Amino acid sequence: MKTILVDAVDAFVIEGEGIYKPMFELLERYPNRKIILTGANDEQMEEFGLNKMPYEVFTLKHNPEKTDLRYFEMMLKHFGLKSEEVIYFEHNPEAVKSAESTSILSYHYDAEKKDISALDTFLKNNVMIA
Repeated sequence: MKTILVDAVDAFVIEGEGIYKPMFELLERYPNRKIILTGANDEQMEEFGLNKMPYEVFTLKHNPEKTDLRYFEMMLKHFGLKSEEVIYFEHNPEAVKSAESTSILSYHYDAEKKDISALDTFLKNNVMIA
């Protein structure tokens, strides 16, 4: 079963509101391990409530950013994961490209549309694939 990598701010967490409840409810339907990915520094971790998340949180404090493939290489190494063992969704198209460049199956989540149904389809189609 694949680990679900979850984009933090503008996806799982809405600035000024906290955890986006429909997304949390969707993710809770999947028994998979979930890891929230962010670039937040210590101040931003506090500001966005990322230090109080229901899942593990990974950050490199903007060094490098998620738009740099090294972010994903370092994250995989940190957790002892291989790219084929994870799937990822992210609101930033450049970060999606970065993840894909490390062979991570990725989905661009449109933060404006908040299409939970389309995200659910992506997850359903990919979480069990080895």
